[in-house]
Amino acid sequence: MTHSTTRHLLAALLSIWLASPAHAQDKKDFSQAERLLFMTNQLTALKPPLVLRYSFRKSGSMEEGFEDKVSIALSKQPDGSCCAGVGEFLTGTRKLILPEVPAAEGNPVILYFLERDVREMQRLTKGSQFHFRKRIRMAVYEAAKVRDVSLQYRGKTIKGTEVDISPFLEDPNRSRYEKLAIKNYVFTLSDAVPGGVYGIRSDIADKSAAALAPLIVEELYAEGAEPAPRKSNP
Repeated sequence: MTHSTTRHLLAALLSIWLASPAHAQDKKDFSQAERLLFMTNQLTALKPPLVLRYSFRKSGSMEEGFEDKVSIALSKQPDGSCCAGVGEFLTGTRKLILPEVPAAEGNPVILYFLERDVREMQRLTKGSQFHFRKRIRMAVYEAAKVRDVSLQYRGKTIKGTEVDISPFLEDPNRSRYEKLAIKNYVFTLSDAVPGGVYGIRSDIADKSAAALAPLIVEELYAEGAEPAPRKSNP
């Protein structure tokens, strides 16, 4: 893949996730959740070169689980500022192929997680990636729950913020993938964590009476994060 092609892919990817929702009257009309997830410069205080490292874990009753790793390698831009980013999202046959970020401000790990997620939703449901992206983007715009939280990081208590969305509950097309429509996402952010992202979790509860575990849980946490156990949303 040429550098030019990579830049075009990146531009297309960013335009999907960062664009103002179609029904917004003013492109500056962004929600608090949008600003937190997509419009905050989470890398400005970092001193490259450095690598942000994350653990990734999939569990649940629907498919075989696994544990893997994610890293974002940051280097100086030509003017010496931070940062150019190169992501390694999972490894081996699970590795997600996405373009590098030549002038990153927000932490690319959020976009990488979401891109993998919509591709997995397509695989499981045969639905449209475009549709799933749109539902997630609209949920961040108009239905996100934002709350302050206390977190454990490298043995210390730090302040953080959670952004909670359930994008598919009100989807008119949810009957096409009803079993997965109760999917919930929680993004946990903190300025005290390098790169600003403490963790990201998505889960799909199993509503059957005999269920002992969620259908699918996928979790990404920054190196040094100590997430508390939590139950999947009903």
